[in-house]
Amino acid sequence: MKVLNIHQAKTHLSRLIEEAVAGETVVVAKAGKPMVQLVPVAAAGAARPLGLLAGQGKELPGCWDPDPELEESFYGTSELAPAPKVAE
Repeated sequence: MKVLNIHQAKTHLSRLIEEAVAGETVVVAKAGKPMVQLVPVAAAGAARPLGLLAGQGKELPGCWDPDPELEESFYGTSELAPAPKVAE
């Protein structure tokens, strides 16, 4: 593990980045107290294929029918119940 003060890190930043990418642990300290650690960014994984589950989903009969109990909880009345009359 390599510990450097901030001034040294600013002076040799490019080299320190290369060392961190190569696997070296690089710690930057202020007044001898460790503050940060340089670590490489994880490599991006392989692209995931789109549509992996295409055609495998099924809709049950009535899945899009209104649910009176759910509508009651949101709106205070269901679509099937008569709506309150608004003053004309």
